[in-house]
Amino acid sequence: MPIHRRKPWQMPESAVTPEEAVLAHSAAKRGGLSRRALFGGGAAVAALAGAGGYAALAQGRDPIGWWDAQVGNDPSKGLYPAARTERFTLDRPITEAREAITYNNFYEFGSHKGIWQAAQRLETRPWTLTVDGLVAKTKTADIDTLLKTFPLEERVYRFRCVEAWAMAVPWTGFPLAALIAWAEPQAGAKYVQFETFQNPAIAPGFRQTWYPWPYRDAFTLDECTNELAFIATGVYGKPLPPQMGAPIRPITPWKYGFKQPKSITRISFLAERPVGYWEKLQPSEYGFWANVNPEVSHPRWSQATERMLGTGERRPTLIWNGYGEQVAGLYTGLTRERLFA
Repeated sequence: MPIHRRKPWQMPESAVTPEEAVLAHSAAKRGGLSRRALFGGGAAVAALAGAGGYAALAQGRDPIGWWDAQVGNDPSKGLYPAARTERFTLDRPITEAREAITYNNFYEFGSHKGIWQAAQRLETRPWTLTVDGLVAKTKTADIDTLLKTFPLEERVYRFRCVEAWAMAVPWTGFPLAALIAWAEPQAGAKYVQFETFQNPAIAPGFRQTWYPWPYRDAFTLDECTNELAFIATGVYGKPLPPQMGAPIRPITPWKYGFKQPKSITRISFLAERPVGYWEKLQPSEYGFWANVNPEVSHPRWSQATERMLGTGERRPTLIWNGYGEQVAGLYTGLTRERLFA
């Protein structure tokens, strides 16, 4: 696929080829997709992405009303909103809920941003989480048992996508360190891998065989026990909507969003470092660490600035997404590692 090759910081966002089109092009060459099918689909994706979350509203659906109706049937609704932990403060306003819940990446349901309606097919009850690998014993717990086990709190975090858009979100959940302690990892465990649900009957993305399903990604055990690492079960004072990773997902706010799998069903403790979903698909563009750094561009666009959802405001990207005081020490001595790709 021809791509205009200027220096990343000289390229306006409107000129950047959509990521999903580039990845699909690679898949087409491997799997024999026709150019007509490839570029026809890419045009539709680009149109939807350009419209943002409000593309869904053109179909007469109210995402907030839909979400409220779902919450009415959620057995955990009485746990929300939770008290906010005030030590996590921001330098920007909280993103409007309507923007955050209608502009989402969830490749299981499609490779465009307007997947919020398609994602409603995800049933979040019953839902179980299995913990296995290098742990004292394999455990499986249903989501409502977990919600009763760990006290909930609200934390407002910056969220940064590798595609250079950003938001500020009030997540509800509990420290990931608490879940790690509950899992009882053995001495040889160094990495923690998260795996999402896999159900082709409701999520058409699973039929796209060029993707390395199921979606998995991992962190070091030290990263998972950092004070910022969080397990989110809610957002904006309500249980998570499906398109944002219901009913449970990890949040590591100093990393790009692709490192934070949605709708997880398994956590595995490993001795060896695994290869994540996007690292398998495009290792030249996506690495294991994926920490935010404005000075390290993506191969196809700059990371120097970010676009805030809703307002369109351009802000300078902050190294470690602004959380260097809490996390920079995790990476001491790793000068040979690709920390920021």
